[in-house]
Amino acid sequence: MIVLLDNIRSAFNVGTIFRTADALGIKKLYLAGITTSPLDKYGLENKKLTKVSLGSESSVAYEQIVESVDVLNKYADYTILALEINQDSKDLYQYLAESKVDSDKLLLIVGNEVEGVAKNLLTKSHRVVHLPMNGIKESLNVSVAFAIAAYTLTYFKT
Repeated sequence: MIVLLDNIRSAFNVGTIFRTADALGIKKLYLAGITTSPLDKYGLENKKLTKVSLGSESSVAYEQIVESVDVLNKYADYTILALEINQDSKDLYQYLAESKVDSDKLLLIVGNEVEGVAKNLLTKSHRVVHLPMNGIKESLNVSVAFAIAAYTLTYFKT
């Protein structure tokens, strides 16, 4: 699985995603837009990120990029899933029950904590999926949602 982090603003969230990506054997993280990197613009360690990543920034391949859409073009032969809840999204578990997903040829997009996945990325995705929620809130913290979705996509077998 390849993961695109689109404009994730919290270094703590990005660090947690790195740690989860390491645990799941994610091939590569693309850090797009304002998504913070393990190294700042001066090449110094981002201490907020590395505090929670616990060294996984060294074991997970990553690349800082400007334009998210470039990643979608690069992986055009992959199944592209956006993790977002909207009127057209499908429950992740229902989607997996109805579809064959090869996690080796999967690109998962995770978006900004407030705005979610950008509209231009949603329209280029093969499917928009969401995690079902039973409470009054419609979403989880981005790093928690990523962990649940990525774990499910990695280990769910159809």
